[in-house]
Amino acid sequence: MGSINSTEMKLDYGKVQAFAGQVINDLSAGMSGVLVQIGEELGLYRALRELGPTNARALSKKTGTFERYVQEWLNNQAAGGYISYDPEQKTYYLPEEHALILADSNSPFFMAPGFQVVSSLWYDKDKTVQDFREGKGIGWHQHHHNLFFGTEAFFRSGYRANLVNEWIPALEGIGEKLLAGGKVADIGCGHGASTILMATRYPNSIFYGFDYHPESIEMAKSRAHEAGLANVVFKVAAAKDFEESQFDLICYMDAFHDFGNPLEAIQHAKAQLNDGGSIMLVEPASFDELEKNFNPIGRMFYAASTTLCVPHSHSQEGGYCLGAQAGPERVRQIVKEAGFSQFRIAQRTPVNLIFEIKK
Repeated sequence: MGSINSTEMKLDYGKVQAFAGQVINDLSAGMSGVLVQIGEELGLYRALRELGPTNARALSKKTGTFERYVQEWLNNQAAGGYISYDPEQKTYYLPEEHALILADSNSPFFMAPGFQVVSSLWYDKDKTVQDFREGKGIGWHQHHHNLFFGTEAFFRSGYRANLVNEWIPALEGIGEKLLAGGKVADIGCGHGASTILMATRYPNSIFYGFDYHPESIEMAKSRAHEAGLANVVFKVAAAKDFEESQFDLICYMDAFHDFGNPLEAIQHAKAQLNDGGSIMLVEPASFDELEKNFNPIGRMFYAASTTLCVPHSHSQEGGYCLGAQAGPERVRQIVKEAGFSQFRIAQRTPVNLIFEIKK
């Protein structure tokens, strides 16, 4: 077989160059992502915000870091548009709009911890390569601890902005019930970020956080203690066999698609749900038409799905492997099979779908 040459196939070198540019952008972003995490861990963004227009010497002094490294970090961040540079004054500064995303952990737009999640994927890359070949699955508990802490911090921002202000009020009668006093389960609660937000907002209600990962439950208990909450209980339990019952609301916060058998899980939830109660599924935003998910957000979720969600599901019994871009119709089919009569999209954000399910 001969090689392909220009007489057999004419290449569009404009397209070659355009795609090469795209790959260079991805390489630049990938390498720079490490520096975002470094900036977050060392407090460089927060210090930039406090200092205003500054230079490497002042920033390194304030953060106790090595000036020469800080100079290169600043140049990288300016080249990427994460910070701004004034060539006349030769100073760097963090625009307030960017500070909400990079320097303010209480901001609903805070995204810096996402790069800690990315770092965990690289830590576990060899494990993922092996699993591609063997197809045995990788449980959540088998990943690097950066995943657990990065996920907690990254998702907390969105939950803080939406969970008690938008999502729960969008459910039929649930907000009023929780203000008066109700009972809530948070399934797959991880470090308890969503559970603690709800327990803080609704002090008259009792909240149970369940997760199969003992280390995450211990961290959730610590977080609740730090918050001074007496109305939240965390227990080690899987989605299909938690023992408490008579819930007014059962939540799955970015967890349902990770289950090996989501049908079994939601059937168990149905048995523990009060009449008139609701199940709230918070899932990554996706569409039923595959091509509609081919965008930056879909790309991010497919990366998480390939390395985290599907391997975790595959490591459990059931074989559903929904993935992070399952689409509303696939979820609806499972809910219908479980015997529920009501299913609707209560809200949609750029990154989440919020489903309400009732008996």
